[in-house]
Amino acid sequence: MSRQFVTEAVMMAIYGQLLVPQSPVEYIVPYTTVMELYELRDSEEPLMNRADDDLHVKLKIRELIAYFEEPLNSKKINRCLSVPWAKSSGILLGGQAQITIINSIDNAAYGELFDPIETELLLTSQREKVPILTDQFELIQRIIEGGIPVQVYDIDDFDFAMEEETFHRSQ
Repeated sequence: MSRQFVTEAVMMAIYGQLLVPQSPVEYIVPYTTVMELYELRDSEEPLMNRADDDLHVKLKIRELIAYFEEPLNSKKINRCLSVPWAKSSGILLGGQAQITIINSIDNAAYGELFDPIETELLLTSQREKVPILTDQFELIQRIIEGGIPVQVYDIDDFDFAMEEETFHRSQ
């Protein structure tokens, strides 16, 4: 059984270690975050503080978009887009990592506290009973302060999050 996390598609481009985990992992990714990759690719705004890091991440975003546009992967993604909350078949991202796209719907449940993508992450996490994996410290703070009933991990704690599930399963 693989460990599951809800996260944004851009995390796969920024954090390469997510693609080479020590044990099987499935990333459940709201479709809107896949669409956000196109905006990030075309944006003049830097994603990273250092120019060479920014070029590298934008290259990885282009590669991820191209991978999602491959016929088999595109077909898997498009199948889930006609029904709210439908999930794609797994798309392999390496030997132990796969991504599942979910056609999540922002219903403004968290209105002013969270933007639409953050809301979709929260709702997907609650619906799938899967923790969120993010690099956004402010989001983690707002989740905790708002008492939102989801588990959340900082990407810097990815290895710990993977071990945490192993610990819980073995008890």
